[in-house]
Amino acid sequence: IGGHSHKPAQDEAEEPEGEETEPLEEEDGEGAGLGSGEAFAEMMKHGLTELDVGIQKFVSEHKGFSGILKERYSDFVVHEVNKEGKTVQLDDLSVPEEAEQPGSEVFTEEQKHQLEQLQLFKKKEGNVSIEMADDTKEKRTLVHKAVKTLYPGLETKTEEREGKKFIVAYHAAGQKALAAPRKHSWPKSRGAFCHFVLYKENKDTMEAINVLSKFLRPNVFSYMGTKDKRAITVQEIAVLKVTAERLSQLNKCLNNFKLGNFCYKKHPLKLGELRGNHFTVVIRNITGTDDQVQQAMTSLRETGFINYYGMQRFGTTAVPTHQVGKAILQDNWNEVIDLILKPRPGAEKGYLVKCREEWAQSQDPEAALKKLPVKRCVEGQLLRGLSMYGKKNIITAFAMIPRNNRLMYIHSYQSFMWNTMVSRRIEAFGLKAVEGDLVLRGGTAFVLSAAEAETHSIQDVVMPLPGFDVIYPTHHVGKGYREKLSADNLDIDNMRHRVRDYSLAGAYRRILIKPSDVSWSVINYDDPRISLVHTDVEKLEDQPPPVFNKEGKYRALRMEFSLPPSTYATMAIREVLKMDTSIKNQTQLNTIWLN
Repeated sequence: IGGHSHKPAQDEAEEPEGEETEPLEEEDGEGAGLGSGEAFAEMMKHGLTELDVGIQKFVSEHKGFSGILKERYSDFVVHEVNKEGKTVQLDDLSVPEEAEQPGSEVFTEEQKHQLEQLQLFKKKEGNVSIEMADDTKEKRTLVHKAVKTLYPGLETKTEEREGKKFIVAYHAAGQKALAAPRKHSWPKSRGAFCHFVLYKENKDTMEAINVLSKFLRPNVFSYMGTKDKRAITVQEIAVLKVTAERLSQLNKCLNNFKLGNFCYKKHPLKLGELRGNHFTVVIRNITGTDDQVQQAMTSLRETGFINYYGMQRFGTTAVPTHQVGKAILQDNWNEVIDLILKPRPGAEKGYLVKCREEWAQSQDPEAALKKLPVKRCVEGQLLRGLSMYGKKNIITAFAMIPRNNRLMYIHSYQSFMWNTMVSRRIEAFGLKAVEGDLVLRGGTAFVLSAAEAETHSIQDVVMPLPGFDVIYPTHHVGKGYREKLSADNLDIDNMRHRVRDYSLAGAYRRILIKPSDVSWSVINYDDPRISLVHTDVEKLEDQPPPVFNKEGKYRALRMEFSLPPSTYATMAIREVLKMDTSIKNQTQLNTIWLN
């Protein structure tokens, strides 16, 4: 994440790195699946609302209206915007033509295919015989060389059978090489990384990479940002030494994914290297008049929205992630364990409920672990740690949870603090820069004097995420950070933790964000099941765009806008509707409408 400018702070690389993250199974099973049955609605009764996580203020003047967000995952489409500012699209499924390698003219197409299969261990016989019709030493030398150059890993020998000469190609390493990845068979002239566009539906980025890994052996994937699950998303991915051909084969056997726009480059992708994301969002069943919509969208384009951390930052279950984060920062490890493992209200998968009950009764990690068929959830990892290292070594046991998931808890606490303090800042001073506010110059924060405040706008103002490497506003809201942290038994002057991973450097984040490329239209439709967005895949398959019935009984607002990294589209939408975007509230709305 961390696309906004501030002094680089270690805790702002908040998105999972491609190579080290092991995605965990969702604990609540439903992710953010809105309207997915009674069990989900039941669970969400205990979920969070925006007020619970400090999201309290609006900047626009218009009267709000209601609508349904993400009723279908195809109502939320995200296209990455790369660092050149180009919107990433899936519009080409072909495999790039590569120049014929010198030497390949000595083989027939059939022989090339057989040698390729042999090189990839797909040929059962374990060798390929090439008959030398007009046999000369020069010609044999040419074939020996061509095999070794074009198909690294293969060896050759000459054999005579019934008066005819054959060159036999075989695998140098025999079957033993099966275990080792075949990195050596890569032409020098070709970039080592195959970059491609990944189109996915209703899967998050880590899930998608997990699925691809199953087909491609453990390969090193890199990407610029992780994308939502409950959406259609289009992003660039790079993978080390896997050919475009192999990747394109996956299109035959994968549902909910499409891979395309292949090219070879010398470098992988880096996290946060993107310019941002472009969103196409459909809000269904809106109640606002055309005038209200016009006012709301104009305000989004002209003024923007408060750059709150969205609800997905705080988890969907009855135990918010920021509470766990607070306990980690307090060094209160028994509380950390308790919050993650104790029974919680709301519907969960049956085995999780049993696992929690077992833990509450026996405090025996092994007994609780036996109740879990899926060991890769946070609870499973933690219980495994406790059974290996015992309750005396909770910090080590907790470290069994992958690092990114652990850091998510403390980042969530920082986000909670930021949201809360920004709500206070806007309550106190409104939408103008004031004396004591912070602005960034060249990545370093400065306090504004009264005179400087006159020449700055709210668009320039940043607020800090608490940490040991930031300064705070000098007005009374800034001083409130100290009180709020003290109330949580944390010392603002000592944000270093005895476990280095949990030391917070802090960072700065802009209060207000103005989206770019804002456009919108109100659509009428009759069938609530039809998709209202024309996707990249539908365009590739020459499917016609959706047709709208001008007389349709339902109205939807279709909007498009681009945002920088680390900002939340749901918070832009919240400003338009002036409505709580929490799943808890959306579930209630959906349930009312569907009934």
